[in-house]
Amino acid sequence: MSSSSRGPGAGARRRRTRCRRCRACVRTECGDCHFCRDMKKFGGPGRMKQSCLLRQCTAPVLPHTAVCLLCGEAGKEDTVEGEEEKFGLSLMECTICNEIVHPGCLKMGKAEGVINAEIPNCWECPRCTQEGRTSKDSGEGPGRRRADNGEEGASLGSGWKLTEEPPLPPPQPRRKGPLPAGPPPEDVPGPPKRKEREAGNEPPTPRKKKPKPPLASAEGPAVPSPSPQREKLERFKRMCQLLERVPDTSSSSSDSDSDSDSSGSSLSEDEAPGEARNGRRPARGSSGEKENRGGRRAIRPGSGGPLLSWPLGPAPPPRPPQLERHVVRPPPRSPEPDTLPLAAGSDHPLPRAAWLRVFQHLGPRELCVCMRVCRTWSRWCYDKRLWPRMDLSRRKSLTPPMLSGVVRRQPRALDLSWTGVSKKQLMWLLNRLQGLQELVLSGCSWLSVSALGSAPLPALRLLDLRWIEDVKDSQLRELLLPPPDTKPGQTESRGRLQGVAELRLAGLELTDASLRLLLRHAPQLSALDLSHCAHVGDPSVHLLTAPTSPLRETLVHLNLAGCHRLTDHCLPLFRRCPRLRRLDLRSCRQLSPEACARLAAAGPPGPFRCPEEKLLLKDS
Repeated sequence: MSSSSRGPGAGARRRRTRCRRCRACVRTECGDCHFCRDMKKFGGPGRMKQSCLLRQCTAPVLPHTAVCLLCGEAGKEDTVEGEEEKFGLSLMECTICNEIVHPGCLKMGKAEGVINAEIPNCWECPRCTQEGRTSKDSGEGPGRRRADNGEEGASLGSGWKLTEEPPLPPPQPRRKGPLPAGPPPEDVPGPPKRKEREAGNEPPTPRKKKPKPPLASAEGPAVPSPSPQREKLERFKRMCQLLERVPDTSSSSSDSDSDSDSSGSSLSEDEAPGEARNGRRPARGSSGEKENRGGRRAIRPGSGGPLLSWPLGPAPPPRPPQLERHVVRPPPRSPEPDTLPLAAGSDHPLPRAAWLRVFQHLGPRELCVCMRVCRTWSRWCYDKRLWPRMDLSRRKSLTPPMLSGVVRRQPRALDLSWTGVSKKQLMWLLNRLQGLQELVLSGCSWLSVSALGSAPLPALRLLDLRWIEDVKDSQLRELLLPPPDTKPGQTESRGRLQGVAELRLAGLELTDASLRLLLRHAPQLSALDLSHCAHVGDPSVHLLTAPTSPLRETLVHLNLAGCHRLTDHCLPLFRRCPRLRRLDLRSCRQLSPEACARLAAAGPPGPFRCPEEKLLLKDS
């Protein structure tokens, strides 16, 4: 009686669940395997929907919805005490026909079935054993059961596969010489074929296992070959031991594995052996390509067993985010041609240098018109000497052609004030404008301005950060402190604003802590704008003019307009700055005009003049 005719639902597959008690179930994810890297909590897309390779359950159990195929009831082994009675009332799943039944409902003895001691509630039922059926008879198609809980990886039993790859066929001995004389293969008498049995020529007989003769060795008596189920169980045990040893590998071995994998992948990318010898590309999906793809290795747990692949070395470092889709390079300093060709075939008598002197008297609009005349003028008009300053202020959005045009012109001064520039756009620009000397970002958001913390600006001399939203001491600290990714062995810690000579910080919520950082990491300031900073008061002026302050000798222009915490007591402190030429104290409510007039009369080394009230100027 075949398994398909034993009743409705015969051979129905059940997806096993975790036991939640074994060592693999109670551990956490490793975070390094390809399944963990696919999870969303580790930054992956979350498409595989598989658990960690090291968390594959070693003893999967039947689901709680499983019932007996014959009586329709669940397992009732908890209601009795004896072992024989418990076994008769427990649910057992056959690894061959996939039927789940109570052994007591089969009315057969326990000794007639083959119990799997590795997997709970798993056996080869007595009927499959009597009929001589094996796991090979159940097919390799959709009826084959996958891993314990639907995951690819470790699994158990004779009906479970270790990987999705088919097992390797045994090697066939090659015949040498001519074929032996005799009748053709179809004339050789043998057992009746399957079609003849189905046609009724011969009654069907149950298939039985044919025992293989023991192999005799020269060293001792013949040893019987183990059963295929036992071989699979032994291979699975070795696989579990390999999985347990993966986290304990030393860093040196992992590094060597990663180095070997990387060298192998680079060899496959740079020089393909098949392509170099035969002039052909290797077939897609070949075994060599699969092994080199992703730096994976293939390990054979047992002789003759399937391959098990997983990453043994550490995961490669994540690639930095790509901020652009195309590369925009500035034009060469002396683009060709050097003369202007005419339609008659001759060249214009004026050389390129003379044309550039003419173009220097034109504005941005006129230069854009000249770029449309011809290709030669278009290339000449990209000269950076014609674009010392570019103004993109008060634009709601910056398009990619605008950014590409800025990079091609290489201006020395760039005004992006009150624009909607994003952090990605600003970082893209600053990494390509290494000669930028003046940068105006007033009115932008701190989310965009924070790109200054990761962009090198070696030639920057003026930085305008006025009226930036949400800037406090912590944000200014990120901007002033030296970059954390300095080179090994580098002892000099230079801040990002070491070479800045003019800094405009009007309207920011700065405190004395920010001023201390400013004095330490921007020692070459000659012009400082702190107007309308609500927290700037008399102690702030004392910090700027203290004997230990580097700005005491370098400060030339100081703007403190609108700082309402300043009083008349701070005015004598400005006499400590001998190079001070401009002091703006307008709109300071607590400062009296009389005190400002006395300071202007006395002054540092010379008197000041007051063109306006509370505005002190000194002629150089």
